[in-house]
Amino acid sequence: MKCLLGTLLILAALQGCGLREPMSADDTETPTLTPRASTYYDLLNMPRPKGRLMAVVYGFRDQTGQYKPNPASSFSTSVTQGAASMLMDALQASGWFMVLEREGLQNLLTERKIIRASQKKPDTPLNIQAELPPLQAANLMLEGGIIAYDTNVRSGGEGARYLGIDISREYRVDQVTVNLRAVDVRSGQVLANVMTSKTIYSVGRSAGVFKFIEFKKLLEAEVGYTTNEPAQLCVLSAIEAAVGHLLAQGIERRLWQVAGDGSGDKAVLERYLGQYQRP
Repeated sequence: MKCLLGTLLILAALQGCGLREPMSADDTETPTLTPRASTYYDLLNMPRPKGRLMAVVYGFRDQTGQYKPNPASSFSTSVTQGAASMLMDALQASGWFMVLEREGLQNLLTERKIIRASQKKPDTPLNIQAELPPLQAANLMLEGGIIAYDTNVRSGGEGARYLGIDISREYRVDQVTVNLRAVDVRSGQVLANVMTSKTIYSVGRSAGVFKFIEFKKLLEAEVGYTTNEPAQLCVLSAIEAAVGHLLAQGIERRLWQVAGDGSGDKAVLERYLGQYQRP
């Protein structure tokens, strides 16, 4: 009996040290805004531009060709297919770009045709009576994509077992790489080009016991959980970092200028400039 109590106390201690309930109160809360990493706040704290840049994004594709391993569906990709939306959000958050809609250009043109057709009717609604202005043209085109997704860049773990009682921890590190380049629409010249990488961590913890407590009485118990860093948030952070480095490159090469009014945090820009290395 004392052996049984000792074993249960050890399992309780293991659970208190590393294991938790599979569903916590935080997991059942109402939907909230997407959590942001430090790269997002770096964009918010960048110095303000002398003038906003007119930019378009036609697409930001997944170029990795990676699919989730079994038992996941063979049609489920490892990275998000909505990276273009993430890029446009990061560009707007920086305050340096005026982003024009191009990913849904066909939908926009169709809607404008509907408005022009409605204007020919005698009972045209007031909100569409005015002549449609031409679409704005951009000076910059942002190209690139998710170019690599490497699994098991690092993996390992540790554990211990004593008298049928064990505890273990395993981890795995994946990595996603993003390319972003700014292209001059008039000349087609690539003005700036950056690549950023972000690691994706997965950690699993478990504890168990396999022990005879009495003759022909076997105690077997196991608890554990796994935490996976969301891949889409890592892609978002890599894209935000790419936008920050793209701005730093442009400032370094005098492609665009800061406002010079002391706005923003110069330390953020200096940190990105310090990471940028000339080829």
